[in-house]
Amino acid sequence: MSNIPEELLYTKEHLWIKVEGTIATMGITDFAQEQLGDILFVDLPRIDSEVVADEVFTEVESSNDSLEFPSPVTGKVIASNESLVDEPQGINENPYENWIVKIELSDLSELDELLSETDYEASIEE
Repeated sequence: MSNIPEELLYTKEHLWIKVEGTIATMGITDFAQEQLGDILFVDLPRIDSEVVADEVFTEVESSNDSLEFPSPVTGKVIASNESLVDEPQGINENPYENWIVKIELSDLSELDELLSETDYEASIEE
């Protein structure tokens, strides 16, 4: 069974979100990195770029596949995890420490659409 921290929020597309005030830190879940296999490249969003809910904000390439991830939230990119440029496999080693992006949220109500740890776990067992 995948590691699913209960303090985070999740999407059905296998992203985790940690919300602190109006800042959302996002990455891919342990389940996603297991499915992808060895991660070779992460396309990081540009700082100060806008992300829009349901539009692709990053692509992760691995030995098995290449997946595009839609953002669950709308806002402005305030940080990208530059360490993933040289060490994308950090996501395989610890997906919850090796975040992809930090976003300043425009619409906190979008968080209501996200899944709890229990709901996410149920969605991957289906």
